[in-house]
Amino acid sequence: MNRKKKVHAIFKKKLKKAKARMNPSSKPKYISKADRAKLDIEQGITPAHSDERDA
Repeated sequence: MNRKKKVHAIFKKKLKKAKARMNPSSKPKYISKADRAKLDIEQGITPAHSDERDA
């Protein structure tokens, strides 16, 4: 029973990976905080400061 269970588990693991490759996620690619700041500067957008919340 153990051998059968192990073979089945390996098969399920490979099948899961294959399905994941076939269906790429719709999640947007991660952009680091530094890269986001750089993009904001290039576009001319100034980042929000916490001083505005205190007022």
